[in-house]
Amino acid sequence: MSGAQSSPWHHWSHREPARPAGTASPDRRVKALVLAGGAGSRLRPITHTSAKQLVPVANKPVLFYGLEAIRDAGITEVGIVVGDTAAEIQGAVGDGSAFGLQVTYLPQDAPRGLAHAVLIARDFLGGDDFVMYLGDNFIVGGISDLVGRFRAERPQAQIMLTRVSDPRAFGVAELDAAGRVVGLEEKPAEPKSDLALVGVYIFSAAVHEAVARLKPSWRDELEITDAIQGLIDDGLRVESTVISGYWKDTGNVTDMLEVNRLVLESVEPCVQGRVDETSELIGRVVVEEGATVTGSRIVGPAIVGAGSTVRDSYVGPFTSIDRDCAVIDSEIEYSIVLRGASIDGVGRIEVSLIGREARVTPAPRVPKAHRLVLGDHSTVQISK
Repeated sequence: MSGAQSSPWHHWSHREPARPAGTASPDRRVKALVLAGGAGSRLRPITHTSAKQLVPVANKPVLFYGLEAIRDAGITEVGIVVGDTAAEIQGAVGDGSAFGLQVTYLPQDAPRGLAHAVLIARDFLGGDDFVMYLGDNFIVGGISDLVGRFRAERPQAQIMLTRVSDPRAFGVAELDAAGRVVGLEEKPAEPKSDLALVGVYIFSAAVHEAVARLKPSWRDELEITDAIQGLIDDGLRVESTVISGYWKDTGNVTDMLEVNRLVLESVEPCVQGRVDETSELIGRVVVEEGATVTGSRIVGPAIVGAGSTVRDSYVGPFTSIDRDCAVIDSEIEYSIVLRGASIDGVGRIEVSLIGREARVTPAPRVPKAHRLVLGDHSTVQISK
């Protein structure tokens, strides 16, 4: 299986956030369990032909950001739970060596809940502590602080929480006056707080017994919230961290575009491709090697991938154009264009996600006319 070096995504230079204090000490082994088996129904039609974890943000798959965060936390052994898109995930990540990781793939026959992923990973995880990371989540600042705190304080579970406007769409935690987790509920109709679980958890091996006792929920899934509640009911310590930084579940187009905006905010200008003298680059713009920009204006932050062509066009802020694309005689802003797509002569595009090898062209010009089939004694009013 080819490694990540041969994947179609090019890594550009950008400002990485400084590694937080508290990076995990290597004295106690922590593994990672990355969930990459979901169907991505909210990103259809893109995910009809592509794994949702590999949809690129700033021309790099969302999954790669998570793997880098795991590596930066001092974790090297990673199990990736895969489903129908296993071949695509394996082709992109390979054996993990490009990330400084050792990757084991764990097939899952169908998405049956987050706790089911823990269940099928039992042999891989053994008796070690582990981070469970949802492969389509994006967290600014990484997880080093979280892992470091877990190792220092030794609870049986450590969860990340963030305040949300509509907690009914999430797993929700209830805290006592001391900030200790006393209850959890998955997508409650009447939430007891506005604290939603972020897609990163850390567990000791005690969670396996709690998972083994689970019964399918009303969603017919094994819920990780029920497993954590089982730990609490057993009198075991579950700690939480309320994060004030940025977190997104990139499960829909709106969130994908927002994360793309956030990542592009940290891009450093870098021109390795060819930009002719009639073109203008303003602000933080990346033009990768092999890309060509002629007669165009690009206002950053923006990125033009390797082998792409931008001609007689305007590319506005917060736009990522993947490799081997073409933007000709068009305008595009606050959008993501995936590999091999072309946009030719269509005026202005905004707030869009254009799939791989897609073709966007003008509609045929036809004379304006009305075609009518009217019954007897009809009265019709037609605006000019």
